[in-house]
Amino acid sequence: MNKTAMPQKKILILEDNQDMAQLLALHLRDQHYAVEQCYDGHSGLKKLQQQHYDLLILDLMLPGIGGLDICIKLRAEDNHVAVLMLTAKSTELDRVLGLEIGADDYVTKPFSISEVLARIKAIFRRIEFNKEPPGSNNEIIRRGSLAINLQKHSVSVASTVIPLTAREFDLLVFFAKTPGRVYSRTQLLDHVWGYAHEGYEHTVNSHINRLRMKIEPEPGKPFYIQTVWGVGYKFSEDFVASE
Repeated sequence: MNKTAMPQKKILILEDNQDMAQLLALHLRDQHYAVEQCYDGHSGLKKLQQQHYDLLILDLMLPGIGGLDICIKLRAEDNHVAVLMLTAKSTELDRVLGLEIGADDYVTKPFSISEVLARIKAIFRRIEFNKEPPGSNNEIIRRGSLAINLQKHSVSVASTVIPLTAREFDLLVFFAKTPGRVYSRTQLLDHVWGYAHEGYEHTVNSHINRLRMKIEPEPGKPFYIQTVWGVGYKFSEDFVASE
């Protein structure tokens, strides 16, 4: 197989430790990724606003503007670049906060290069799962009054557009593609977040609760995303919903 014939994934490393950034870039280029580096928050954010990247490797602590603020701003601007967060902070709050605001995954320093590469591959696998080939008849998933446009990354309920975060969108797409199948919280973390975060199953709960508040006619009696007690969650197979 000729790897050069495949479109290269474009990665931006936003890390103020230049030695670490250069080491990451070296190994990523060995894996046939196109890599750029930036060392401060303001310059990195400007690049992200002007160019397309498939993945952002984002340090939490940056001069100028911090990684969390950059992630929040990107999601507010509807920029869906995948984000792998690098952090020296190891508390549960810091890790969960990164995922809650739209990061796809995190790695705590110190880390091994092989771990970072594995996380990146997992993120890209998740992204590919949520894609449909151009011209596919499945570009829009319809489930009752719910419509999910995969190409435009938009969701509507009874023709009303519903704003979702990147993670909420990914979670909804995953459910909608497999109605009736029951998933545990750990399985959802693995499939949707791209990597199983042991001990962070409550992150799934909070995302599902927010999704229900946004898409369910009665969030207290969910129609689309249903709880299977003692197991996990499933997407309803009954789509007799009024338009």
